[in-house]
Amino acid sequence: MTERQGYDVLTRFPGFELRRYPGHLVAEVEVDSSFTDAGNQAFGLLVAFISGRNSTRGKVAMTAPVLQEQASTRIAMTSPVVQESGGEPGRHVVAFVMPAEFTVDTLPTPSDPRIRVREIPTQLAAASTFTGRWSERIYSEQLAELLSAASQAGLEFIGQPRFARFDPPWTPWFLRHNEVVQPVATDPVHASPPA
Repeated sequence: MTERQGYDVLTRFPGFELRRYPGHLVAEVEVDSSFTDAGNQAFGLLVAFISGRNSTRGKVAMTAPVLQEQASTRIAMTSPVVQESGGEPGRHVVAFVMPAEFTVDTLPTPSDPRIRVREIPTQLAAASTFTGRWSERIYSEQLAELLSAASQAGLEFIGQPRFARFDPPWTPWFLRHNEVVQPVATDPVHASPPA
Protein backbone atom coordinates (compact mmCIF):
# COMPACT_ATOMS: atom_id res chain seq x y z
CA MET A 1 0.00 0.00 0.00
CA THR A 2 1.25 3.49 -0.86
CA GLU A 3 2.34 5.63 2.10
CA ARG A 4 0.26 8.79 2.47
CA GLN A 5 1.54 12.08 3.79
CA GLY A 6 0.54 12.41 7.43
CA TYR A 7 -1.19 15.36 9.09
CA ASP A 8 -3.24 16.20 12.18
CA VAL A 9 -6.75 17.63 11.86
CA LEU A 10 -6.93 20.58 14.28
CA THR A 11 -10.47 21.75 13.52
CA ARG A 12 -13.24 20.76 11.12
CA PHE A 13 -15.08 23.65 9.47
CA PRO A 14 -18.00 23.47 7.04
CA GLY A 15 -16.36 22.49 3.74
CA PHE A 16 -12.74 22.11 4.91
CA GLU A 17 -10.34 21.05 7.64
CA LEU A 18 -7.60 23.02 9.38
CA ARG A 19 -4.58 20.70 9.35
CA ARG A 20 -1.06 20.65 10.70
CA TYR A 21 1.39 18.99 8.32
CA PRO A 22 4.66 17.89 9.92
CA GLY A 23 7.94 18.89 8.30
CA HIS A 24 8.70 16.71 5.28
CA LEU A 25 10.81 16.44 2.14
CA VAL A 26 9.65 16.80 -1.45
CA ALA A 27 11.40 16.01 -4.70
CA GLU A 28 10.16 18.57 -7.20
CA VAL A 29 10.62 19.73 -10.75
CA GLU A 30 9.52 22.96 -12.42
CA VAL A 31 8.01 22.59 -15.88
CA ASP A 32 6.90 25.05 -18.52
CA SER A 33 3.47 23.65 -19.28
CA SER A 34 -0.27 24.12 -18.88
CA PHE A 35 -1.94 23.12 -15.63
CA THR A 36 -3.33 19.95 -17.20
CA ASP A 37 -0.09 18.85 -18.89
CA ALA A 38 2.30 19.79 -16.04
CA GLY A 39 1.70 16.60 -14.09
CA ASN A 40 2.25 14.41 -17.14
CA GLN A 41 5.40 16.28 -18.14
CA ALA A 42 6.98 16.10 -14.67
CA PHE A 43 5.78 12.64 -13.64
CA GLY A 44 8.30 10.68 -15.71
CA LEU A 45 11.24 12.69 -14.37
CA LEU A 46 10.16 12.15 -10.77
CA VAL A 47 9.40 8.45 -11.29
CA ALA A 48 12.88 7.99 -12.79
CA PHE A 49 14.37 9.55 -9.63
CA ILE A 50 12.51 7.24 -7.23
CA SER A 51 13.17 4.25 -9.52
CA GLY A 52 16.94 4.54 -9.22
CA ARG A 53 18.20 7.54 -11.22
CA ASN A 54 19.88 8.88 -8.12
CA SER A 55 23.18 8.84 -6.22
CA THR A 56 22.61 5.41 -4.66
CA ARG A 57 20.82 3.86 -7.65
CA GLY A 58 18.32 2.72 -5.03
CA LYS A 59 14.56 2.83 -5.17
CA VAL A 60 12.50 5.26 -3.09
CA ALA A 61 8.92 4.20 -2.31
CA MET A 62 6.13 6.07 -4.09
CA THR A 63 4.01 8.13 -1.71
CA ALA A 64 0.78 10.07 -2.05
CA PRO A 65 -0.12 12.71 -2.90
CA VAL A 66 1.54 14.11 -5.99
CA LEU A 67 1.50 17.89 -5.54
CA GLN A 68 1.28 20.64 -8.12
CA GLU A 69 1.38 24.40 -7.83
CA GLN A 70 1.98 27.31 -10.15
CA ALA A 71 5.56 28.54 -9.93
CA SER A 72 5.67 31.95 -8.27
CA THR A 73 9.19 32.66 -9.47
CA ARG A 74 12.02 30.69 -10.96
CA ILE A 75 13.19 28.35 -8.20
CA ALA A 76 16.76 28.71 -7.01
CA MET A 77 18.64 25.48 -6.47
CA THR A 78 19.13 26.39 -2.80
CA SER A 79 15.55 27.09 -1.86
CA PRO A 80 4.58 18.96 -1.36
CA VAL A 81 3.20 14.39 -6.12
CA VAL A 82 2.09 18.87 -5.42
CA GLN A 83 0.91 21.59 -7.79
CA GLU A 84 0.66 25.30 -6.93
CA SER A 85 -0.87 28.24 -8.75
CA GLY A 86 -0.78 31.99 -8.49
CA GLY A 87 2.50 33.04 -10.00
CA GLU A 88 4.21 32.70 -13.37
CA PRO A 89 1.62 31.68 -15.97
CA GLY A 90 2.49 28.45 -17.73
CA ARG A 91 5.08 27.30 -15.16
CA HIS A 92 4.22 24.71 -12.54
CA VAL A 93 6.06 22.91 -9.81
CA VAL A 94 5.18 19.23 -9.49
CA ALA A 95 6.42 17.34 -6.44
CA PHE A 96 6.45 13.91 -4.89
CA VAL A 97 6.27 13.86 -1.10
CA MET A 98 9.14 11.69 0.09
CA PRO A 99 8.61 8.84 2.58
CA ALA A 100 8.76 10.02 6.20
CA GLU A 101 11.77 7.77 6.93
CA PHE A 102 14.10 10.03 4.90
CA THR A 103 15.99 13.14 5.99
CA VAL A 104 17.92 15.58 3.80
CA ASP A 105 21.06 13.60 4.66
CA THR A 106 19.66 10.13 3.93
CA LEU A 107 17.58 10.75 0.78
CA PRO A 108 19.48 9.86 -2.42
CA THR A 109 20.52 12.82 -4.57
CA PRO A 110 18.67 13.04 -7.91
CA SER A 111 20.86 12.37 -10.97
CA ASP A 112 18.75 14.77 -13.05
CA PRO A 113 19.69 18.40 -12.23
CA ARG A 114 16.11 19.52 -12.99
CA ILE A 115 14.91 17.74 -9.83
CA ARG A 116 15.58 19.35 -6.51
CA VAL A 117 14.92 18.11 -3.00
CA ARG A 118 13.42 20.63 -0.62
CA GLU A 119 12.57 20.47 3.07
CA ILE A 120 9.12 21.83 3.92
CA PRO A 121 8.77 22.97 7.56
CA THR A 122 5.75 22.16 9.72
CA GLN A 123 2.81 23.97 8.17
CA LEU A 124 -0.79 24.87 8.97
CA ALA A 125 -3.18 24.61 6.03
CA ALA A 126 -6.85 24.68 5.13
CA ALA A 127 -7.68 21.63 3.02
CA SER A 128 -10.75 20.40 1.17
CA THR A 129 -11.30 17.04 -0.48
CA PHE A 130 -13.09 16.27 -3.74
CA THR A 131 -13.43 13.55 -6.34
CA GLY A 132 -13.30 14.01 -10.07
CA ARG A 133 -11.18 14.88 -13.06
CA TRP A 134 -7.84 16.67 -12.99
CA SER A 135 -8.64 19.86 -14.87
CA GLU A 136 -7.72 23.47 -14.27
CA ARG A 137 -11.39 24.47 -14.24
CA ILE A 138 -12.28 21.96 -11.51
CA TYR A 139 -9.18 22.91 -9.49
CA SER A 140 -10.05 26.63 -9.80
CA GLU A 141 -13.64 26.01 -8.69
CA GLN A 142 -12.56 23.92 -5.71
CA LEU A 143 -9.89 26.47 -4.75
CA ALA A 144 -12.41 29.34 -4.90
CA GLU A 145 -14.77 27.44 -2.59
CA LEU A 146 -11.95 26.66 -0.15
CA LEU A 147 -10.66 30.25 -0.11
CA SER A 148 -14.16 31.61 0.47
CA ALA A 149 -14.90 29.21 3.35
CA ALA A 150 -11.47 29.67 4.95
CA SER A 151 -11.72 33.46 4.62
CA GLN A 152 -15.13 33.41 6.32
CA ALA A 153 -13.52 31.40 9.13
CA GLY A 154 -10.98 34.21 9.60
CA LEU A 155 -7.92 32.32 8.36
CA GLU A 156 -5.01 34.30 6.90
CA PHE A 157 -3.51 32.85 3.70
CA ILE A 158 0.23 32.52 3.12
CA GLY A 159 2.11 30.90 0.27
CA GLN A 160 0.81 29.20 -2.84
CA PRO A 161 -2.25 26.95 -2.89
CA ARG A 162 -1.56 23.44 -4.12
CA PHE A 163 -3.42 20.65 -5.84
CA ALA A 164 -2.90 17.18 -4.38
CA ARG A 165 -3.60 14.01 -6.39
CA PHE A 166 -3.73 10.70 -4.55
CA ASP A 167 -4.53 8.20 -7.30
CA PRO A 168 -2.80 6.95 -10.45
CA PRO A 169 -4.10 8.20 -13.82
CA TRP A 170 -5.86 4.91 -14.62
CA THR A 171 -8.19 5.32 -11.61
CA PRO A 172 -11.70 6.13 -12.91
CA TRP A 173 -12.35 9.86 -12.48
CA PHE A 174 -15.29 9.30 -10.11
CA LEU A 175 -13.06 7.32 -7.69
CA ARG A 176 -10.13 9.77 -7.60
CA HIS A 177 -9.27 11.36 -4.25
CA ASN A 178 -8.07 14.95 -4.74
CA GLU A 179 -7.44 17.85 -2.39
CA VAL A 180 -6.92 21.58 -2.56
CA VAL A 181 -4.58 22.83 0.17
CA GLN A 182 -3.96 26.47 1.15
CA PRO A 183 -1.24 27.26 3.72
CA VAL A 184 -2.47 29.58 6.48
CA ALA A 185 -0.83 31.64 9.22
CA THR A 186 -3.54 31.40 11.84
CA ASP A 187 -3.02 30.32 15.40
CA PRO A 188 -5.31 27.28 15.71
CA VAL A 189 -6.28 28.33 19.25
CA HIS A 190 -8.09 31.32 17.71
CA ALA A 191 -9.64 29.44 14.81
CA SER A 192 -12.85 27.69 15.63
CA PRO A 193 -15.81 26.64 13.52
CA PRO A 194 -18.98 28.73 13.64
CA ALA A 195 -21.39 27.81 16.43
